[in-house]
Amino acid sequence: MTDHSLRSFLDACAQRIETALERCLPSERVPPARLHQAMRYAVLDGGKRVRPTLAYATATAIGLAPEQVNGIACAVEMIHGYSLIHDDLPAMDNDDLRRGRPTCHKAFDEATAILAGDALMTQAFLVLCRDEGLPGGPQARLAMLDDLAWASGSRGMAGGQMMDLEAEGREIDLTSLENIHIHKTGALIRASVRMVCRARPDLSPDRAERLDHYAKCLGLAFQIRDDILDIEAPTAILGKTHGKDLAQDKATYPALMGLEAARQAAADLVNEALDSLTPWDGKADPLRWIAGYIAQRNH
Repeated sequence: MTDHSLRSFLDACAQRIETALERCLPSERVPPARLHQAMRYAVLDGGKRVRPTLAYATATAIGLAPEQVNGIACAVEMIHGYSLIHDDLPAMDNDDLRRGRPTCHKAFDEATAILAGDALMTQAFLVLCRDEGLPGGPQARLAMLDDLAWASGSRGMAGGQMMDLEAEGREIDLTSLENIHIHKTGALIRASVRMVCRARPDLSPDRAERLDHYAKCLGLAFQIRDDILDIEAPTAILGKTHGKDLAQDKATYPALMGLEAARQAAADLVNEALDSLTPWDGKADPLRWIAGYIAQRNH
């Protein structure tokens, strides 16, 4: 991999998802304008776009054109956006910064932020239901909706957030911490890959399972790297408050394992993810690039 190849791919995906989201989100000129403005504020013009980028990279690996999975990419990014709005609220993480600018409830108000998160969640399912260009047929679309609902709810992201809240100020072991992040962070990352695989009903079960394992490993590696950055990266680079996990007495990988062991655990997971891609040729290179990016990112 070259830095140029990775950067070119990330830039292309960022441009593609930005254009797709612009089309999928309600116009702020349409009532209720303030709600639509808050939705767009939370989702457009920012973020690493890891989940939609994974969707596009998976499409390339299994022989689909990236534009065929715009609906999936938009849906996962809207779910992610809603979760960030709610995570930042005073009742949760109580954060003032997100992506280097005021969080949604600071830029608007708490009630508007809550409604914007609710509306983004439902908009994600609306996009999946109505995207006419999504391949795979009705059964595949139903399976995608099932994947997204499972990954977003009490058995996935929302459940992981609840586990995380319950673990604050308590001593937990690594198995419990991994279980939190398999749900809180990993579930939606896995769905980003799995939903694209649904768009190719003829994809072999072995390849689908390998891609799912790749995504599972990557989701945990992403969270470990996040925990490390919370310690090492300043607020200006992170785009959110530095040291927030420590201040809230959250369980993290560096706290339980030590910093060097956490770095090694992330590297091991990335290598395991890459091993899952062994049967693929160069079409899976974007997935390989993303794995490297996850391990080395600085924000």
